[in-house]
Amino acid sequence: MNTYALITGASQGLGKYLAVELAKRKYNLLLVARSVQALEAVKKEIVRTHNITLTILVLDLSAIDASTKLRDFCVTESLEISVLVNNAGFGLWGSFERLSMVDQQNMINLNISTLTSLTYHILPFLIKNKRSYILQIASTAAYQPVPSLAVYAASKAYVLSLSRSLHHELKSKGVRVTCLCPGPMETGFSDRAGMQALAHLTEKYNMNPEIVAQKAIKEMFSGKIEVVPGVMNKIQRFGDWLFPKYMTERIAANLYKK
Repeated sequence: MNTYALITGASQGLGKYLAVELAKRKYNLLLVARSVQALEAVKKEIVRTHNITLTILVLDLSAIDASTKLRDFCVTESLEISVLVNNAGFGLWGSFERLSMVDQQNMINLNISTLTSLTYHILPFLIKNKRSYILQIASTAAYQPVPSLAVYAASKAYVLSLSRSLHHELKSKGVRVTCLCPGPMETGFSDRAGMQALAHLTEKYNMNPEIVAQKAIKEMFSGKIEVVPGVMNKIQRFGDWLFPKYMTERIAANLYKK
């Protein structure tokens, strides 16, 4: 395998384990994140155990021109991309009017704008291959409004909707699109979101990101359109479908109350 898998937000957590799973399948890797130290540590770990080429790119993916810079890097380095993993993203916990608008706009930029733009700009690379894959990372929050995580949940609903549409648009071109919708995981998400006060809740349902990554990559290569890992998350997904919206929204509001 001499093509590359491009993974954003790959310096820790789920992104790191997605990189490991693709390295196991002998994909060369282009890992993108903001922290050079964290990227170097991941590179050292993966290269030590897998005979692949691994390139890192330090980039603030929330910047408006991030996707074009990343595309230009791939062109300059003559990287053949056959897998795109849009993993970079973050959440913010709190009432809409109290959270910083600057921080919320940055979240929208990263979770929606960069993901959309990067998918668009990397797509020509993917179409060149006989078979390519896109893995978009959403959340179980994509299935319902979540008071106190309002903008985050809305951004992930966008990712899910976009992914399902692109799955149908691109399959005739040999590009398979899969959307992963995980629940809480043992990553730094809760700390970044400011949810330390809810640690007792998130830790109760946390999944191991390594297991989630294994499931995600397996289902991506099988061409599955949507992946919800974990029994509890599947039960939640069924409840979102079964019960009236006002009921699930009230439950979510009580669970995540600020």
